[in-house]
Amino acid sequence: MIDNLPLWIKLLFIFTTTLTIVFYYLSNKSKKSTFVIVLWSILQCILAYNGFYENDKSVPPRFALVLVPPLLLIIYSLLPKQRERILANRDSRISTFLHSVRLPVEIVLHQLFIYALVPKIMSFEGWNFDILAGITAPIIGYFFLKSKLSKRGLLFWNYLALVFVLFIMTIGILSADLPFQQLSIDQPSIGLNYFPFILLPAVVVPVVVWTHITDIFKLHAEIKS
Repeated sequence: MIDNLPLWIKLLFIFTTTLTIVFYYLSNKSKKSTFVIVLWSILQCILAYNGFYENDKSVPPRFALVLVPPLLLIIYSLLPKQRERILANRDSRISTFLHSVRLPVEIVLHQLFIYALVPKIMSFEGWNFDILAGITAPIIGYFFLKSKLSKRGLLFWNYLALVFVLFIMTIGILSADLPFQQLSIDQPSIGLNYFPFILLPAVVVPVVVWTHITDIFKLHAEIKS
């Protein structure tokens, strides 16, 4: 736990993670995968709350437990058979609004930077442009919902927003207090090792990335048809 951090920052992030999961369910209508995400979130919260990720000297790094399982699940879901089933149930009108959660995420990251828990480059004062996706998501979603934005326009936005989140995800990994740290040596990213912020790399970012990738597949298929 981080004792000196104001409670509202923690509550805002918990609310943001909950909203991410709700949007995920509404756009996919999958009770099974939503249940898995909830269980995964609870597991990560328990581990982080008990200080499991505070040991950054273990080999292999314990933080791999945060990153590897979601990556494997994303790869599995993109296999042809799984992808076909997922895209058949996807509502891109709702999934676009999911990315609105990136705005409160950026507010939280900026506060973590102020409290010296993440480096400046991970905030919107540094190299993090992902706030632009969070600001534009409800606007893009509204125009697409009202048929004032084409599928090609939504596709372009998804590609651009995906680049933003992958870029800051890379920055975050390279700034973490891990053996392969390359950035922000004087102020590594340590805040994400704690409850509830462990849910950013464990849940929120994987859901955001997966939603972009699957929406891109769906939009490409619909444009070609």
